[in-house]
Amino acid sequence: MMKPLVVANWKMNPSSWREAKQLFEATKKAAGKAKGISLVVAPPALFLRELAKGRGGGRIAFCVQSAHHEVGGAFTGEISMREAKDAGASYALVGHSEVRARGATNADTGRQVSAALAAKMRPILCVGEANRSPSGAHFGFVAAQLKAGFENVPASKLSDVIVAYEPIWAIGGEETMSPREMHEMAIFIRKTIVETHGQKGISVRIIYGGSVNEENSDEMLRDGDVSGLLIGHVSVDAGRFSVLMHSLANEV
Repeated sequence: MMKPLVVANWKMNPSSWREAKQLFEATKKAAGKAKGISLVVAPPALFLRELAKGRGGGRIAFCVQSAHHEVGGAFTGEISMREAKDAGASYALVGHSEVRARGATNADTGRQVSAALAAKMRPILCVGEANRSPSGAHFGFVAAQLKAGFENVPASKLSDVIVAYEPIWAIGGEETMSPREMHEMAIFIRKTIVETHGQKGISVRIIYGGSVNEENSDEMLRDGDVSGLLIGHVSVDAGRFSVLMHSLANEV
């Protein structure tokens, strides 16, 4: 059984290098007390290289929050997957809902997944709908995101891609979807990947992200048919994140 994976997405936080160091030290302590959990930290890119130098004996891996699919060139304000890899990242968030909201398309995510794999990084492909439809139309929306993201992924690389399901309607608050609903979506995600890539698609790791907090994380990990969590706002609150990690550690 694989270790549960926790991805701490700091987003555009904190506001200074001093605060980033303090938050990372607290995060390392939380990770040290939860040895059964694999922890990946996604800080602002500006802090990535320096934080990676103090990764804590290799117990913590790093993730870039967003990166361009091109290796280099005239893309002002962007960073490439290879640059992120050189700075210490071994994972890459791809297609996060906040990035998609700024204009990233399904085709962009497909190119970024390929670029991450080419840079020998593990892409974390984020998918999820803005609204749930009684007709089930949201399943088609998620299927389109998955098909675009996996379009150029060979079967031999399927195990290197992680799918993060983040229902947009649940992000930013304190209410998550139910583990039963997540279980249903996890089955659908695997079915969709199997349809395009064969039986190896069953083994793709799926994690959940959507208002995960210290009160609901253990239940989602236990009953949601997921093997990890994408943590947003709670990951930048050292106290709450420590409680969350302790709670998860008691489940493994």
